[in-house]
Amino acid sequence: MNSRPLLLVFLRAPVLGKVKTRLAATLGKERALVIYKRLLQHTIEEGAKLGVDRQAWYSDDIPPNEPCAVLGYSVHQQIGADLGERMQRAFDNGFVNGHGPIIIIGTDLPQLSEALLREALKALGTHDAVIGPANDGGYYLLGLRKPCAELFQGKTWSTDTVFKRTTEDLERLGRTWEALPELIDIDTEADLEATGLP
Repeated sequence: MNSRPLLLVFLRAPVLGKVKTRLAATLGKERALVIYKRLLQHTIEEGAKLGVDRQAWYSDDIPPNEPCAVLGYSVHQQIGADLGERMQRAFDNGFVNGHGPIIIIGTDLPQLSEALLREALKALGTHDAVIGPANDGGYYLLGLRKPCAELFQGKTWSTDTVFKRTTEDLERLGRTWEALPELIDIDTEADLEATGLP
């Protein structure tokens, strides 16, 4: 295994009305923004504890007072027509620049921890891939030892089929993989209540 692990965080700029729109529909835009900022800060702090190379990839304009660089993240802009292409490009950029294994996470997980991220890296010592299933049928983490473009193609992103389709692809391609514990991905007020996040 390569000796330069890399953590990728995919995120949005914390802008009122642009984040956590499903939460905002019931809690209001201001409350949704506060929750998003807390989740984002938690994510980047837990990621920084790993002590590996780390990158923050924004889906929109990089904001003023960007919060990730101060925690040692290099900051980038996502490129691609859909989420799959944007993730693939971020992985490819990492592999081309000598990183591996590479793990990607989002910012919707109050249950995310340094220990869980270390578990993912450990799994990549013996498996081609590691994946963290989310309660909504997607995944909150994907880790790879080497490129695998097929995992980012042919998916209907942000639906409840993504985890299933991704693991089916891993099986079909003969890649070994390990699943992490299922976590709650905060999209709705019910998700928020289930995690106990105030």
